[in-house]
This record gives sequence, C-alpha cells and structure tokens, in this order.
Amino acid sequence: MDDRIIDPSALSREPHVEPEDAKETQEVKAQQALLNDVDPSLTDADQVAQALNVDPRTGLSSEEAKRRLDKFGPNELASAPPVPKWKKFLQQFQDPLVYLLLAATAISLVAWIIEKVNAAPGAEGEALPFDSIVIVLILIVNAILGYMQEAKAEEAVNALSEMTAPTSNVLRNGRVERINTTDIVPGDILVLGEGDTVPADGRLLAAASLRIAEASLTGESVPVGKKPATLDSAKALGDRANMVFNGTSVTQGTGRAIVTGTGMNTQVGKIADLLQSTEDEATPLQKEMNHVSKILGIAVCIIAVVVLLALAVLEGFHSVHDVIDSLLLAVSLAVAAVPEGLAAILTVVLALGVQRMAAHHAIVKKLHSVETLGSASVICSDKTGTLTRNEMTVERVVVPSGEVELTGTGYAPEGDMVSIDGSAVPENIANEVLATLGAGTLANDGELREGEKPGTWEIVGDPTEVSLVVAARKTHADKKFAHFDRVAEIPFTSERKRMSVIARNATDAGKLTVFAKGAPDVLLSYCDRIYVNGAIRKLTEGDRQDILDTVERLSREAYRTLGEAFRPLETDSLAQIPGIRTNSAGDISDISEQAEAIEAHLVWCGMVGIIDPPRTEVRDAVAEAHRAGIRTVMITGDHPLTAARIASDLGIIAKDGKALTGDELDAMDEAQLDKATSEVSVYARVAPEHKLKIVESLQRQGNIAAMTGDGVNDAPAVKSADIGVAMGITGTEVTKQSAKMILADDNFSTIVAAVREGRGIFDNIRKFLRYLLSSNVGEVFTVFFGVVFAGWLGIKNPESVGVTVPLLATQLLWINLLTDAAPALAMGVDPMTEDVMNRKPRKLTDRVIDGAMWGDIIYIGIIMAIVTLIGMDMHLTGGLFTDRSVDAMGHDAQMVEARTMGFTILVFAQLFNAIASRSHLQSAFVGLFSNKWLWGAIGLSIVLQLLVIYVPFLNTAFGTTPLPPMAWLECIGLAFFVLVASEIRKIFLRMRAKK
Repeated sequence: MDDRIIDPSALSREPHVEPEDAKETQEVKAQQALLNDVDPSLTDADQVAQALNVDPRTGLSSEEAKRRLDKFGPNELASAPPVPKWKKFLQQFQDPLVYLLLAATAISLVAWIIEKVNAAPGAEGEALPFDSIVIVLILIVNAILGYMQEAKAEEAVNALSEMTAPTSNVLRNGRVERINTTDIVPGDILVLGEGDTVPADGRLLAAASLRIAEASLTGESVPVGKKPATLDSAKALGDRANMVFNGTSVTQGTGRAIVTGTGMNTQVGKIADLLQSTEDEATPLQKEMNHVSKILGIAVCIIAVVVLLALAVLEGFHSVHDVIDSLLLAVSLAVAAVPEGLAAILTVVLALGVQRMAAHHAIVKKLHSVETLGSASVICSDKTGTLTRNEMTVERVVVPSGEVELTGTGYAPEGDMVSIDGSAVPENIANEVLATLGAGTLANDGELREGEKPGTWEIVGDPTEVSLVVAARKTHADKKFAHFDRVAEIPFTSERKRMSVIARNATDAGKLTVFAKGAPDVLLSYCDRIYVNGAIRKLTEGDRQDILDTVERLSREAYRTLGEAFRPLETDSLAQIPGIRTNSAGDISDISEQAEAIEAHLVWCGMVGIIDPPRTEVRDAVAEAHRAGIRTVMITGDHPLTAARIASDLGIIAKDGKALTGDELDAMDEAQLDKATSEVSVYARVAPEHKLKIVESLQRQGNIAAMTGDGVNDAPAVKSADIGVAMGITGTEVTKQSAKMILADDNFSTIVAAVREGRGIFDNIRKFLRYLLSSNVGEVFTVFFGVVFAGWLGIKNPESVGVTVPLLATQLLWINLLTDAAPALAMGVDPMTEDVMNRKPRKLTDRVIDGAMWGDIIYIGIIMAIVTLIGMDMHLTGGLFTDRSVDAMGHDAQMVEARTMGFTILVFAQLFNAIASRSHLQSAFVGLFSNKWLWGAIGLSIVLQLLVIYVPFLNTAFGTTPLPPMAWLECIGLAFFVLVASEIRKIFLRMRAKK
C-alpha cells in the first residue's frame, strides 16, 4: 500500500515514491493541510479519499489504522497537564491546623535545643526531641495514607471514564465495526446514523436524509441538512453542507464520511483551550461533608482554645515547657478531631461502589449519581429490550387472504412458513406473505451477518428491523426482491412512526417503487388500495376495520405489530413522481421533506406480529422495587393492548389494568396530567415529547424519577430525569451522553440492582461517618473533661507545679492515624443489610447526618470519654476509683501508666465503636463477621497499638509503659462498654420504632 496521505497540492499530480521518513512527515502535514490550507468541502469526495489513501468501499485495514493512530495520536482534545505526584503529596499538608501544629512543633524543637545548650554538665534531659520527631513522622505517614487514598480514588474515576468512553461506527476491513472514538484516525470512513455523535471532522461521501444538529459549534438552532455534493465556493462553517464536524449530533437519516481531522485538528479543537478551564464541581454529598468538616473544625478549635485557657487558669503556666506542652495538646486535639481524610474516603467508597455496579452491568457516569440512585421513587422504563428480552422474532404474518406462522426463534434465519391450522399454505397467501416480508426487508436499515463462530449470528441496527430481515430469509422473500436497489429514503422517526424507501426495479426498465413499514394504524391511514390475490384493488372501510380488528387481536396476544405497504410509481425518475417539488435546475432539494407526495396512495399488503417475550427476571425485580416503595412505569410506542398485556404479566398493573395513550396525554391540562401520572403506570403509543411530559409531571409531585431511553429524541427526557438511564446496546451516543447511567445489558433488573447498590453505598457512607465523628468527638470530650476535672481525677498533683495534660499530643495523633483510615474504609465496603430494599426511598432533602445520627455521635462520644477517664482515674492517687496498689509509685510514674491506660482504652473503644456503628438500629451481633476487611483493619490496629506499648524506643517516643495482664482486662472491659452502651440505645430505639 502507498503509505502517503499526500499534500493536497498533489491531488493533480502523479504519485511518486518518497523515503519512509518523508512519508511520515508528509502524513502529519496532510491532515493539517486538509483542515487549514485546503478546504475539503471544495474538493471532490473521491479526490479527498485518494489524498487520504483510502478506499471508501472497504475503509482502512486494522494494521493501517494502528499505524496512523501511532502517528497522529488519539482522537481527543488536549487536556490540562496532570498535577505532578510530588505536588499532590505536598497538598496533603495544606491545612491551617497542620501549619499550626508544625509551628508548635518547631517551637518545641527550638526550646529543646535551647535547653540542651544551656543544660548544666551532667544534668538529665531528653536525649532527642522525641515529641517533635514523632509528630513530624505521624504527619508524614498521614500524608502518605491521604495520598494513597486520593490516588486510589483517582484511579477508580479514570477506570469509570474508560467504561463510559464513547464509541463510533467506522468501516474497516470491508465491514462496519464499532470502536472507541479515541481510536479514530484520518482516513477512517465514518458510518453515521440517527442518534450518533459525530466523532471527528469529515467530508461526506454519501447521505440519505441526513440532518445534523450543529448548535454546539455554529449556534444554529435548527438541524442542518447535509449532502455530499462539492461546494462551488468557500462557505462559512455553518453552510458547509458536505462536511460533518466533531461534537455535533445526527438527528435524522444516515451517511458516510471520510475523516479529515481528529483531536485538536478539528474545528472544535480550535476552541478547546476555552474548555480546559472548567473545574469539577463538588457533589451535594461532598459539599455537605465539607460543611460538616468546617463546622466541626471551628467547634474543635474553640474547644482547643478553651482547653488551653483552662490549663492556664486551673494549673498555670510556670515555664516555657508548660506553654509548649499545652499548645501541642490543643493543636494536636484539633488536628486529630477533624476528619481531614473524609473527602478522600468518601470518594474511594463511592468509586468502589460504582465499580461493583459496573460489574453488574450498571455503568454510573458520575460518582454523585449514586446519591440520587438510592432515592429513586419511580422508574420509568421502555418496554422493548428493557422489560423484554429484545429477541425479536416475526411469528405471525397476516395478509388480506389469510394468516401464517413462521417457525424458528431468535436471529438464526432458520424456519418455515406454516398455516395456523397446520395445513399447506395456499399459493395466493404465500405470495401475499412474500410481498409483505419483501416490503419489510426493503424499508429497512437492519443487517444480519454471520458471527465469527460457525452457527452464530450478529445483528447491526434495530432488532425489530433485523427480525424482518430474518423472516425474509426464512421464506426467501429477500431473494425475490433482490433486484430492487434503494435510491432514496424517508427515515423512521418517533413522531412519524413509519419509514419509506424508494427502490429501483432493475428488471422493469429501472422503474421506481415505494416500500413502507410502520405502526399499522398509522400506515393504514396513508393507504387507499389493498393487494389481494395478486391484484391491487380499492381499500374499503370493511377492509380497514378488519385490519384494525386484527391489530387489536394480535396486541391482546402480546404481539408487536408492524404494517407493510408499497406503491408502484410507474416512472424511473424521482423528479417525475407526482407532487414532487424541484428547484429551477430540476433537482430535488430534500426528498425527506416531501413525505406527503411519496407516501400518498399506498397499497396495503399485510402486517407482521413480532413476539418479544418478557425477561423472566423482571417480574421479581418489579416486585422488589414495589417492596422498596418504588413504582414502576412502562412507556412504549406499542399498541395499548400489547403494553397492558406485558405490564400485567410483569406485575406492573393488575390484569384488568389499562394503558394511557399519547393522544390522551395531549388532551390533558397540567392538573389532569399530574392526576393521571399519579395513578397510571402504563403509557402506549407515546412520542418522545410525552416522555418529557411524564417525567416533569412526576417530578412536580416530589418524585425522584429514573427514565430510560435509547433514541436521539429520548435525550431531553433522559437529561431532565433525576436519573437518566441510557441503553448500552441499543442506545444512541447522544442519549448516552445525556444519561447519568448506562445499562450495559439493557435490562430493567439492572436498574433495580443499581438502586439496591446505591442504597447500600449510602448506608455505608452513613456508617463510616457515624464511626469517624463519634470517635473524634470521644477524643475531644476525653481531653476537655480531663482538663476540667483534672483535680477530681487525680491527673493534677496538688504538690506539683506546672501543667499536667491528660493525654500527650503524640498519643492523640497516633489514635487519629490508627483508627481513622483503615476501619473507615473497611466500613465503606460493608455488606448490605437485609432490610435495604424494605424501606421507603430517602428524600434528597434529607440530611446525611440527621438529628438521630448526631444523637448517636454525642452519646457514644460521651460514653467513650467516661470509660477512658475512669481507666485513667483507677491508676492515679487521689482519684474517684483509685486502685491502691499504685500508691507506692510516684505521681510521674502514675501519670505515664494512666496515660497508657487512657491511650489504649481510647483506641479499643474506637475499635468497638467501629463494630457498633455498622447500623443505627440493628444489633452489632447480626452479621458480626460478615465484613472481613473491617476485622482485618481492627487486627492491624491492635498489633500496632501493642508495638507502641511493648517496644522500648516507642515507649519513649509515645510516653507509654508496658501494661500488666490485669490492666489489659481493665482496658478491654471498659472499652467494651462502648459496644454495650450502643446496644442498649439500639434496643430502646427499636422499641420506639415499633410503637
């Protein structure tokens, strides 16, 4: 293959051989030239293809595409450079409280140096500034943990972006393939269809009724018609009718285009620098957490100042050491009590939950959507493919002379035409069936092809259309109509509910025929003739009523019906079709806008009954949603009887339930509509604008609505819904971009599973918030009460002069390091409780930390402080519960042992609190060992705490002493009381809830 993507000036020259390095340089320049130096809209499409060295009939080969990807890079806009890792690490220290602690540590270090320099010879003193060293080390370890948490969260978010990466259809290796949009290269042949987002700039090769919305680029509010004809002069961007541009969307029709620009070398790439300044907005949950952290920080700082003043007033500062020790205690208390890692833990927990959802085919595009998922109160779902299997099979064909059944299921073109009663099919009926299926397969954009494995089949396009292709192959109707070639198309839209093509008959002097398919009641209104026994006659009112009665009968039997019709035009020229408008040159401007001329006087030939059985798992999912207080609403374009039958089979409505139609919705005012949507759960024969009406009505009533969609016209309703859900298999790129969640398997049950997971994630967020805040409040109360009641507890020695702090700064920071990160993260992956889908949805206005939780937090914090101070008091002379065996020890030795007791009790109390915090009401002993990660975190914390108590150099660093066995019984017994107190509170709360 000639590798050159030549300089556009070479379009008029003979090719010549270039050295390999010159070729590569020229390739890169060629893309720039096609976008900048030469306007592809002024160049013939074939010449553009030649310049880009690609055959429009087969596209690029995989090897050539890979080589061009290496040369030109991915098809994406340049992003802001990533923040260096070292800068991310230093950002962990960007906290005013940390600055204050480092300042206090520096003062302590200076005081130690001065004391060391001025110490008398032989005087005892600290060999090293242990306080300063330990505080700095703990801050560094904390920063490392924070950095690792943020890195994990960032990694999860990046993985999420890859899962929701857009894809596009291109022609490669002679067949249509769906690839990641970032892999598109110059020279690729784009295959565009309704609902696609245009992935790159390109020159049109072919177009059929193609219209593209370019408002995002040009500001043009109306979709622009596109044609491949070469322009006669340079035009403004919005008038280049033969060009398609990156980021715009196809609203109608189909087309093929050759890529002329990717990435930053597209029109949108020129303004990409304007898009890079946007910042990620904090989610509602993150905003609330930041607010809580801020309020808690202010409250703790006030308490720290009060502690500092209390020490000054009650004990007095008699030396520089007193001031430094008190300052370090107050600042360390503030640092330890504020959960600065809350945002990172929150992100990690949300990201892990989103990954679990993705493993179950629910791809949530934004982390904050998880918050909304757990609050869903209504799920509005399409029928086809979501509530049903989307395994469309034409099972019945009804023609004017009779009815037949087609055997075989699925997409394998294997089966026969048989009569309903089992007798031989009469020839006249067989001919009418072939005419019906022939019309259906010509007015069709679906494609059936053999899979890579023998005996397997792949479908391209809409499953309903492919079912007609399969039926035609079963009966060989496709071969009978193989001599027709499509020359024009009026595409299907949700509003029209029909599709028509004009095909040329190669065996009849090239004469044209219209073939149409659509909703039977809609298509029938355009028919005035009928095909019976090989002849065309006038359609009577009796014929019309018989057809409509058959539609109702098939609908009651849960068949989806499609009518087929045709119209011989008796001409070989589109311009000579009666009623067609042409311009002064005799050309047709846009045939898709002249449906009234094309689709008039159609000949009815028959209808098909398509079966799409309900998914077996959906009935259970609907029942589960009902138990959870979530209402299921079915919205479909099918016949009302078909919709009602499927809905009753799935338990959405009662057996005698009715469906409301789009026409009935149009006749209602806002009040009537709100009343109807509050009562009716099935809507049939609806257009996309009805979906938007329904979701807005449900939202006005205070519902949190989920809405599914797949077509381009569904995008407004999907975007307006609180939880927009796009179909991953059948959904268009436009709808996927509008959605907050994508169903990889197009299954309704996946939505319910995602709601269940969303509730579980939110429960876990509340669990670790309850744990973190109650534990930190326990630390604050311990220090505060320890200072205020120091005299009664024996902490203050009446005979000594100076300040005696209840716990050391290093001990508080160690507790923060030990118990905040690992247990909180482990609680974020706690298994869901059994009642997660047995309660009503929470309102989005409900606070994450409500009054009941604040009650838990303060109650546990007070209990934690009481048991800690009792443990300390037992090892101090002059306290309330003094163990007399300590009388023989001096007060300084007593304080070291008492602090070790208080230090250890506080650690174990927080670990017991982790177990208790797993539920607000349910006993901690239910599913006690179900979270292996939590027990792993508890085990790790215990081991580290033992090291601090029994390793000699850590004794010096943390001011601890080894504890005897009896002291351990006291520590664990007192700490265990936190769990006991929590269980007692839960018993009373459960009793009150029952009442």
